Amino acid sequence: MRWKIHGERPIYENSWVNLWLTDVETPDGNRWEHHVVKLRHLAVAAVINERREVLMMWRHRFITDAWAWELPMGLVEEGETPAEAAAREVLEKTGWRPGPIKPLIYAEPTNGITDSQHHVFRADGATYEGPPTEKSESDRIEWIPLADVRGLIDRREIVSSGSLVGLLYVLMDEAIHRPDGAVPPGGGRQPVAS
Repeated sequence: MRWKIHGERPIYENSWVNLWLTDVETPDGNRWEHHVVKLRHLAVAAVINERREVLMMWRHRFITDAWAWELPMGLVEEGETPAEAAAREVLEKTGWRPGPIKPLIYAEPTNGITDSQHHVFRADGATYEGPPTEKSESDRIEWIPLADVRGLIDRREIVSSGSLVGLLYVLMDEAIHRPDGAVPPGGGRQPVAS
C-alpha cells in the first residue's frame, strides 16, 4: 500500500510556507501530481504549575476569525532544537521562563497534505521574568486550572491542534497518575524522543 514518488517540484516558496507538486503513484497504478504543503516544524509547551494550572494565551486567529485559548507555541528556528524553541516561545510570548522542558508527545496533524511536525513539551513550573517581548501575540495570558480544560475544549474555546494534542495528553497523564504518586499497572508512559 506504499505510494511511489516519481519526483517533486516547488510551485511557491517563502520562509513560512512552501507549496510543492509531487508526482505520486498509488498501488493500483493511478498517477497524478499531489499538492504538498511544506512547513517549518512547530514547538509547543504545556507549562503546569504547582496548583495544577496550565499557562495559556487568549488570542485571535485572523484566518478563522476566531478567539481561543492556546498553549505557547511557535516555529523552530534554524540551528535550534524543538525543546529550545519551546522554551524560547514560552518566554517571548508570556514573560514566564519555563522549568525544565521534557518531551510530551510528537504529532503530525495533517500528514495527508503537509509535512508539518508538532513537538509538544511539558514543563513543570515557571518563573515570571516580566512582560512578554512579543506584544501582538495574545490579548491576555492566564494560568487555567486543568480541571477547566475539558469544558473549554467542549465549548470550542481551545481549537488549535498543537494545544489540543498537548492538553489532552496532559489530562490523560493526570488521570493515570494517582494522587499518591503511584501509577496503576500498565498506566505509566515512556517519554518520547524529540
